[in-house]
Amino acid sequence: MTCAELEILLCDYVDGTLASDQRIVLEQHVAGCEACAQLARDVAGITEFLETVPAVEPPRELVARILGQIPAERTWWQRLWSGTVEGVLQPRFVMGMAMTILSVSMLAKLAGFDTKELSHAELDPAKVWQTLDDRGYRIWDRTVKYCDNMPLVSDLQSQWNEWSAESQAEEAGSGR
Repeated sequence: MTCAELEILLCDYVDGTLASDQRIVLEQHVAGCEACAQLARDVAGITEFLETVPAVEPPRELVARILGQIPAERTWWQRLWSGTVEGVLQPRFVMGMAMTILSVSMLAKLAGFDTKELSHAELDPAKVWQTLDDRGYRIWDRTVKYCDNMPLVSDLQSQWNEWSAESQAEEAGSGR
């Protein structure tokens, strides 16, 4: 037995409700471990002290308030309502469902699904993944082409600006 296991079983041991085989193993551990023996003595001393303390009668107002807050016996439909429907109406559940619907609709829009023409075959997870993967590769290819063409566009634009500046200079020089 370890010290952690002893701590778990110590209350049952002091109360006298521990099974005899576990009690024997616990007593053997206490005999060999000074820290656990001290802990057992302390718990036994506290228990003995608590038995000598006289019982205190609680105020009647406190008892009435506690009893007033205990829910009355509910019918089966009240238990069903409070257990399932109230749980579904919690804000975090409703928000989670809304976000799930939004996410699925955004993925469907990205994948190019037309919801009016969906069939059971198109809702196959492998088909959905293949469509999303294909769209992802297409978007990636377009982005790469755009970035690759940026220097060309920049060069063409700078050449055009140079030509425009030259033609304006020629027009200004010939107009004098």
